[in-house]
Amino acid sequence: MKNQIKELEKEARKLEPDFKDRISMTAKVMHYGQNFLEDLPNKKSFIETDDKASEIRNHPFSEHSTELKDLLNLIEDQVDSAGLNPASGRHMGYIPGGGVYPSALADFLAAVSNRYAGVFFSSPGAVRIENMCIRWMCDLIGYPESSGGNLSSGGSIANLTGLVTARDHSGISSKDFENAVIYTTRQVHHCVIKAIKFGGLADATMRTIEMDDRYRMKPQVLDERIEEDKREGLIPLIIFASAGTTDLGAVDPLEDIAGIAEKHSIWLHVDAAYGGFFLLTKRGKQKMKGIEKADSVTIDPHKGLFLPYGSGALLVRDVQKLYDSQHMTANYLQDTLSATDELSPADLSPELSKHFRGLRMWLPLKLFGVKPFRAALNEKLALTNYFYQEVQKIEGIEVGPEPELSVMFFRYVPSHRDADTNKFNKKLVDALHKDGRVFLSSTSIEDTVYLRLAVLSFRTHLEDIELVLEILEKKINELKAGYSK
Repeated sequence: MKNQIKELEKEARKLEPDFKDRISMTAKVMHYGQNFLEDLPNKKSFIETDDKASEIRNHPFSEHSTELKDLLNLIEDQVDSAGLNPASGRHMGYIPGGGVYPSALADFLAAVSNRYAGVFFSSPGAVRIENMCIRWMCDLIGYPESSGGNLSSGGSIANLTGLVTARDHSGISSKDFENAVIYTTRQVHHCVIKAIKFGGLADATMRTIEMDDRYRMKPQVLDERIEEDKREGLIPLIIFASAGTTDLGAVDPLEDIAGIAEKHSIWLHVDAAYGGFFLLTKRGKQKMKGIEKADSVTIDPHKGLFLPYGSGALLVRDVQKLYDSQHMTANYLQDTLSATDELSPADLSPELSKHFRGLRMWLPLKLFGVKPFRAALNEKLALTNYFYQEVQKIEGIEVGPEPELSVMFFRYVPSHRDADTNKFNKKLVDALHKDGRVFLSSTSIEDTVYLRLAVLSFRTHLEDIELVLEILEKKINELKAGYSK
């Protein structure tokens, strides 16, 4: 038996490289990473390939090892050379973040030490760091000391957890779910709709509140609909407001909405996944006045703090309500109950297994300080305003509302009488994607196709905006020439 165990151990120990091999492996990966970053200004922001990285399928897992050099070559050819490049400062299509470099180092340290950040007993230092990040964000929102929250994988899980907390706090039973009413607008992020489904409220009534000409929720209409629902014996459950919508970065009138929520004793959740960190700026504070009155807020560090993907947060004004909704224990966790100096993330979220996410936020904030993050956010606001002004100088361009934050939409209206405007703008965005140097996305608002510009990467600067304007005008002229033939 011992001989058999020793033989198994000999093979199993290959999973633990020695010091020399670790240094060699790390050096190769670091070399790859540094070359990637150095070459980033020369890389396209979008690469459209015919095979869609299908070569990866020709390299299945096997019983035998593969050289790291060959694997890095495969990553370079099939992962980093196809599709959208979120690290690029010329990615302005969705909501980019970029991924500040110290966060990658923090992830490396978190993975090497493999600290479990779910329970205070298991890793008090890791949990204290996560809770420090939560406290800082709560202070940014303007929440009291009674607030708290949890770092999540992103806005989807944060919104879901906020919804479930609101549901549980209401005391509503499952038999009354069909009588519950949820209030939002057509501009709400689609992950909220998924959260409603996953939160067991698919049978609840969705009230889509009218918006003004800047695509913001109308508070008076919201108040009227709530009054009507109460008269009809329904149960107003939660209001989903937005602080930076996906299509154009609109911020709902949070102060007025908060007053209505308080008047009717309804939970107010603000999805500030994109817009929340603009609270670091003067304009953001003005636009989001009243957010501190929300019962819960979603905010994504992988957006406004430029962290790598997988960094979201739910903040709750009264953390006890979150705890009451999410806390659960088990016999095998009884030893952990002896350490209660800090709230454990596992008691404030659906997750028990939890990656040490806090380190990727803590390290860059400590290393750089808050000042450059604030400057970067102010720069993005200025760049978006600059583009908004300059793009109108291109003949035929029609813009949407003046941007509140760093997202705006626009379209080209052809003068040719036979031209289909929607089709032209679809071709325009396709032409931009095929060119690949800059990446913009498209959206449809009231059956009209628009192009979206979303400026949020810390690597996006004036020269990148100038390049967008240059390429945009060139592609418009090329498409116009095609119509005139």
